[in-house]
Amino acid sequence: MKKLLFAVFCLAIFAGCKQEKPQADPAVVQQRDSLNKVIEQKENEINDMMTTMNEIEEGFREINEAQNRVSIAKQGEGADKTQRIKENIQFIQQTMKQNRELINKLKQQLRESSVRGDQFRKSVENLTKQLEEKDRQLQALRAELDAKDIHITELNEDIANLNSNVTNLTEESNQKSQQISSQDKQLNTAWFVFGTKSELKAQNIYVDGKVLQSNFNKDYFTKVDIRIDKEIKLYSRSAKMLTSHPMGSYTLQRDANKQYVLRINNPQLFWSTSKYLVVLVK
Repeated sequence: MKKLLFAVFCLAIFAGCKQEKPQADPAVVQQRDSLNKVIEQKENEINDMMTTMNEIEEGFREINEAQNRVSIAKQGEGADKTQRIKENIQFIQQTMKQNRELINKLKQQLRESSVRGDQFRKSVENLTKQLEEKDRQLQALRAELDAKDIHITELNEDIANLNSNVTNLTEESNQKSQQISSQDKQLNTAWFVFGTKSELKAQNIYVDGKVLQSNFNKDYFTKVDIRIDKEIKLYSRSAKMLTSHPMGSYTLQRDANKQYVLRINNPQLFWSTSKYLVVLVK
């Protein structure tokens, strides 16, 4: 009987402990699950890109082996010498084609991925350079074989297509670089103007106490690169900011002639509210 009472007592304590266990905050659980999903997504994206990179590296390894086989066959004798060379060059050509497709796939994965790593971009650039170098080696090999009267004429058309594809790949890379440069320049471009009330009104910049509300003359503004131009001389002893820019991102100071100079301490913050700056002077 005592053992039974003791068991009932223990069960009661255990049940009480279970009831007293605090419940997890639903908001915390949701945040944790969301974070886990983000981590899982990034891991999957990285794994996919690493798989593609490994396939490309394996392709280059096989190309190197085939190049060695060609070198050995060139020094050999026998009726099947040309056939062996031809088969290995065809293998190199096909593997290079596969690597080109995989590199394009890797570029697409990188564009669509939420992972933003400079190391991945550098790896893609290095793989592209390797592909271009292999193409130059293949062309040199072809010239060497021609010099030795080992003509593989059936490969001419394929090699021409290969050269065209490499050229297109290089042009595409150059175009994308130019596009990125243009977008970067556009993102870092801003415009400023300072003038008297009458001057600003004449250009529809300041009308009825409002700034940049009408069809104002954009050609009246001066274009600046926000990464470089961080000081604007206003040539006036009176200056009033008409456009809104965050406090602390700039200072208005007087020079030796008591004229105001606008110094931008934090360009990204200063131009975050507006890429146009209007200052009223007298």
